[in-house]
Amino acid sequence: MGLHQMRWLTVLLCLSSLLGNALIFAHGGTVPAALLVLNVAAMLSVWLQHRGAQKSIAFKPQELADRLLEVQENERHRLSRELHDDIGQLLTAAMMQADWLQRRLPNDLEEGFATLRDTIDETLTKVRDVSAILNPRQLNSLGLEASLRAHLLRTLENTSVHWSLECRQQMTGIPEEMAVAAFRITQEAVTNLLRHAQAANLLVRLQRAPEGLRLYISDDGVGFTPVDDPARHGLRGMSGMQERASLIGGWLKVTSQPGHGTQLEALFPWAPRDLERANLGNGL
Repeated sequence: MGLHQMRWLTVLLCLSSLLGNALIFAHGGTVPAALLVLNVAAMLSVWLQHRGAQKSIAFKPQELADRLLEVQENERHRLSRELHDDIGQLLTAAMMQADWLQRRLPNDLEEGFATLRDTIDETLTKVRDVSAILNPRQLNSLGLEASLRAHLLRTLENTSVHWSLECRQQMTGIPEEMAVAAFRITQEAVTNLLRHAQAANLLVRLQRAPEGLRLYISDDGVGFTPVDDPARHGLRGMSGMQERASLIGGWLKVTSQPGHGTQLEALFPWAPRDLERANLGNGL
């Protein structure tokens, strides 16, 4: 018997006890009035607890999804601030101290301190890059297209990958949760490409459609064999992309086979409140 059925059974038993005692009391039985009052109080208490439990778990699936995404992004933002403000400032101070020491050391130690300074400088750059990945601040200021272009340029700058970003429509009016989902999925796809694909070319395409925002990512890498349940096979990156799409009511499809590259398609549907604004931005 489930928890819900147990609650209703408890309510039914209390109600039956209350009615029985009331009938005995009404027919001149020996049930004390205090016992009858106690039964009424117990019945009210059980009923109030039952109503409270129902309200506490009556969350809509979309509300849970929105809350989960909000918690994830807030945690990313917190980590980003700590990296940028705390660790970034400490590394900047260390680099300035290294500069000061290098100017005052004998010539035979200058080369070693120059290497130390370069190491600190490189570490500071990587910390700032990680901070930007965790919290893409430019999404709000620059928009989705410019943010993706900046990320691709920064991430693929020192690689042999030739990339292109196609976006033939304006991306104004894109809801924040949709823009974040598209940005995060592209981030993960690019990370997978650099780690595993050995690709020479990458295409990222954004398309504003009546049904929602479409994202298409294609590479000519080594490919792989997709699985139905990435989480069960330990593919956390692929699983995370699918979860992020589904949490806002969308879907993600991965097409790949060994030796034939990988194609990723995603659709993020417009919410009813955003449909009119999306149509205006699309010129529909």
